[in-house]
Amino acid sequence: MTLTALLVIAAAAWWWHNHRPRRHGAGASAAARARALRTPLVRLATALGIRTRAAALADRSAAGAAGERRTAARLGPLTRTGWHVFHDLALPTGRANIDHLLISPTGAVFLPDTKRWSAARPVLIRAGRLLHGNEDVTDRLNGLRHETATVARVLGVPVTPLVVMDGPQLIGPHGRPATHLTLHGTRIVPADRLTDYLTSRATIPGQRRPADLATTITSELPPYTRRHRG
Repeated sequence: MTLTALLVIAAAAWWWHNHRPRRHGAGASAAARARALRTPLVRLATALGIRTRAAALADRSAAGAAGERRTAARLGPLTRTGWHVFHDLALPTGRANIDHLLISPTGAVFLPDTKRWSAARPVLIRAGRLLHGNEDVTDRLNGLRHETATVARVLGVPVTPLVVMDGPQLIGPHGRPATHLTLHGTRIVPADRLTDYLTSRATIPGQRRPADLATTITSELPPYTRRHRG
């Protein structure tokens, strides 16, 4: 590759890094993290065939964003049956984000968190630990527990956490495919069964009116990419 070509690639990468569009909605913050990681130098290294840790992290964030967008597409039809559906919200403090937040027609609140993991290994529970293949990934649910507790405090009502598994198969305690898993009160469901699970719980009574909850969410939990513009 000639020096001129390298300079053109570097200039294009610099322009995109500084003029990239800001988006809101499902997967927006994960996509923003991917763009931030792909600095001009990282893009140049990738163009030269040099693999960097930043590029690998960017790819993981981009995959996560795609998974969140797929979950959002699955959740969209629920709005026609009275559900309130929110995506990619900021918590009142810190830099964590909420992938999705749902209010049922009766005021029950659900917090689905999309996990886009490799489909090459199954997800299972063994001895009270969550495994992805042979890897212990239990601690990857800590963020969801924190988000759930925070949202419950903001709204003043119980919040049900859900892990939406986009990719790997779930394996039950007897070694057979499972429709869901439960670990320490957190329900884990395959992405393609999420709406079935939520629909089956559409009549669970909540503690506040759905419209009041939606108003609180709008005022207290703004879109993540609006609050964090970096």
